[in-house]
Amino acid sequence: MDIIDEILTTTKVIAVVGLSPRRNRASHGVAKYLQYAGYRIIPVNPNVEEVLGEKSYPDLRTVPVPVDLVDIFRRPDAVVPVVKQAIEIGARYIWMQDGVVNEEAARLARRAGIPVVMENCTFREHVSRFGPKASA
Repeated sequence: MDIIDEILTTTKVIAVVGLSPRRNRASHGVAKYLQYAGYRIIPVNPNVEEVLGEKSYPDLRTVPVPVDLVDIFRRPDAVVPVVKQAIEIGARYIWMQDGVVNEEAARLARRAGIPVVMENCTFREHVSRFGPKASA
């Protein structure tokens, strides 16, 4: 089993950092698909109260449940603080979406024992491995 299979088969709770309420944004479509596929989605966006029927939190520290996967939809220069918080809360995995590359953040996570997927898409990987569950 590779790390992506491990993440997608063992994860139950996904904190989506940068989840937008706008339906035309990639974060919204990906999170909606993952929610329909059976994962619990926790929006992390300080600018909204709710996304996809779930309460949104301003940062990872305020999420009241254990998080398996931190799925990041932020600019690369904004990722290090997110990864530091993911380490603090004991997240099991870090996933940086397409276009999100930050080697420093990846090194921090790996040093803390957290596997990292970088510049890849959870939606695309889930569909390619398990088939479509919903349209994003």
